[in-house]
Amino acid sequence: MSSQAVQLYIEKNHVVMDNGILKVYFSNPGGFVTRIQYNGIDNLLEELNDANNRGYWDVVWSEAGTTGTLGTFERVVGTNYNVIMETDEQVEISFSRIWDPSLKGKQSPLNIDKRYVMLRNSSGFYSYAIFEHLKEWPAFNIPQIRIVYKLRKDKFHYMAVGDDRQRLMPLPDDRLPGRGEELVPPEAVLLVNPVEPEFKGEVDDKYQYSSENIDLKVHGWISSKAETNQAIGFWVIIPSNEFRSGGLVKQNLTSHVGPISLAMFLSAHYAGEGIVLKLQPNEPWKKVFGPTFVYLNTFLDHHKDSLELWEDAKYQMNKEVQSWPYDFPSSIDFQKSSERGAVNGTLLVRDRFVSDKDIIAQGAYIGLAPPGDVGSWQRECKGYQFWCRANEDGYFSIKNIRSGNYNLYAWVPGFIGEYWNKIIIKITPDCKINFGDIIYEPPRNGPTLWEIGIPDRSATEFYIPDPNPKFINKLFIGHPDKFRQYGLWERYAELYPNEDLIYTVGVSNYRKDWFYAQVTRKKNDGSYQGTTWQIKFNLDDVEVNGIYKLRLALASANVSELQVRVNNVKQDPPIFTTGMIGKDYAIGRHGIHGLYWLFNIDVPSLLLSKGDNTIFLTQTMAFGPLARFQGIMYDYIRLEGPNSGS
Repeated sequence: MSSQAVQLYIEKNHVVMDNGILKVYFSNPGGFVTRIQYNGIDNLLEELNDANNRGYWDVVWSEAGTTGTLGTFERVVGTNYNVIMETDEQVEISFSRIWDPSLKGKQSPLNIDKRYVMLRNSSGFYSYAIFEHLKEWPAFNIPQIRIVYKLRKDKFHYMAVGDDRQRLMPLPDDRLPGRGEELVPPEAVLLVNPVEPEFKGEVDDKYQYSSENIDLKVHGWISSKAETNQAIGFWVIIPSNEFRSGGLVKQNLTSHVGPISLAMFLSAHYAGEGIVLKLQPNEPWKKVFGPTFVYLNTFLDHHKDSLELWEDAKYQMNKEVQSWPYDFPSSIDFQKSSERGAVNGTLLVRDRFVSDKDIIAQGAYIGLAPPGDVGSWQRECKGYQFWCRANEDGYFSIKNIRSGNYNLYAWVPGFIGEYWNKIIIKITPDCKINFGDIIYEPPRNGPTLWEIGIPDRSATEFYIPDPNPKFINKLFIGHPDKFRQYGLWERYAELYPNEDLIYTVGVSNYRKDWFYAQVTRKKNDGSYQGTTWQIKFNLDDVEVNGIYKLRLALASANVSELQVRVNNVKQDPPIFTTGMIGKDYAIGRHGIHGLYWLFNIDVPSLLLSKGDNTIFLTQTMAFGPLARFQGIMYDYIRLEGPNSGS
C-alpha cells in the first residue's frame, strides 16, 4: 500500500490517474484505457494493439425492425472530458459523448457518460457508465454492452474464472490459420500447430468459460513469474448483479484467449432475441452500468504460490460485495444506500400431492424485477433486478434495492413453474417491507404417474456423453461441467445410428438413457433432420372421461418446434405443438440451459390405453448451416393423473 494522495495529470492527448500503487492512462477525450502501470511493468495492456483496442466500453446496436441479436459494433468514443472530483482521497473523471442527430444510422442514439474512479490506497480502479436515450430519439435495439480489457500476451498465460476452472491458456496466435482450424461455430478453433505443443489437439472456445451471473463476480489472469519476475494478477470484479439482465442464472462471457477479460452488462448469449434491449418510439431510458473494479495484486514474498493471487482476488471480491452500494460514485444517477430500500419474507410451497403441510422453499431464487408477467424477468433488460437465494428455512432478505416499482418473482428448485406477485411493489428510500409468509402453489392437477429428470431449469442430470477425442478441452476431462466440451451434439447420431431415443418408464434411467439435448440427426449426406423421441409407459387403469396432464419443462430451445403425440406417431394434428420457439443457442455455446419454458398439456383419457402407451416427442426443425444446433434441452417431464377429487 502507498500513503500517496491520488493525483491526476492532464496532458494534451491523455489523462493519468496515479495513487502510488498503479497508474492508469486514458486517451483524451476518447476515454480509452491505453496503459496500466503496476509493479514495475510499464503496461499490463497489449501494446501491440492500437491505443483504442486495449481497454474500452463497447455497444452493439441495430435499427428498429432488424434482427435484434445482430448489429453494428461500436467502441464508445468520448468527445468531452471532465474532472468530476479531485481530492487526496479520490479522483473521478468523465469521458462523455452527446448523440448528434446528424449521425443517425451511423452511431447509436445514446448519450453515454463513461466514468473512472481511483481511490487512495486502492490497488485498482473503478469504471461505470450512464447510458441515456431521450424520448424523441429513434427507436433501436441493443444486444450487447460491455467493458473489454486486452492484456499482454507475452506476460499473462494463466486464466482463472472459478475454483475449478483455471488453467494455462493457449496464445491468440494459436487460433490463426496455419496454427488453428476453425470449427462450427467459428468461435471454436482446433489447435493443430500451437506455439506450445502441449495444446495440440485441443479445442479453444471462449464460450467454454461462460458463467452464470450468480457465480460471475471475479475472473482474470495471472502473469508468469518468468516473464515479470513476480506473478501479477489482473482481475475484473463485478460486485453486484443489479445492472445485469436476466437474473442469477443468466450466463455471460468471462475471460478467454487473448488474453482478454470482460465485464458483460447486456448480452443476448444463452437467451437470444428475447433479451435484446429494444427501445420503442417515444420511449426514454436511462441506466447505470457498474461500477466494476479492476483489481491488481502481487506478493512481495517470491516463494508464495501464484495461485494465492486467485485466493486474494476472491477475498477482495467479497470486500467489494460487502461495500455495495458504493458511497463514492459522484453521479446522482447511482443511488446510494440511503436512497434504497429492503424486503424480506419467507417462501413456502403448497403441493398437497407431495405433502399435507407447506414445504419450506429452501434455496429458492427470489427477486424483484420491473413489473411484467410470469417469467418476464428472464427477458427483462431495461431496468434493475435484485435477487437472492432463500436459506434453509425459506427465509429471504434483499437489501439495497433501488427506489422504483417492481414485481416479486420466485422459482424453487424441485418444483416446476414460478411464483409471481402482480401487485406493484414500490420501493422508497429506507423502506423495509416484510412480506411475511408467501405461498407458492406450483402447477398441479393430479398425482404423479411418472416423471423424468429434476425440475431445476437445467439439463445437468441427463446423460452427457464423452467428447470425441479429436475435440477436447483438457480442463473439462473428469470435470463436473463436462457439458462444456466441444461437439457433444454430434455424439447423438453416433449413439443412436438407426433409430431415435426410446425411454421406458420404470426401466430406463434418465442419468444414463436420456440424452442431454434433443438435437437434429446428421445424415450420411451431411444434412440434418428432426428427431422423434419416445416415452413408453404402462397404466394399470385409465379413468374414463378423465383429463391427464403432461408437464413439459424445457431448459433450452433453439429455433425448434416440439410436437407431442400420444400412441400414434402419425397423429395429425399433434395434440400439442410449441410452434417455433427459442433462439438461445445454448447447445452450440456449451451451455446446459438457456431460457426456461413450461408447457402444460391436456391428454384426454380416450387417447390412452390400459397397459402400454407411448408419448412421441418430435423436434421437427432442421434447416440451414446451423441445423446441428437446432434442438431443445429438457428440464423435467411429468405425467399427472386426473384429480379424482375435483
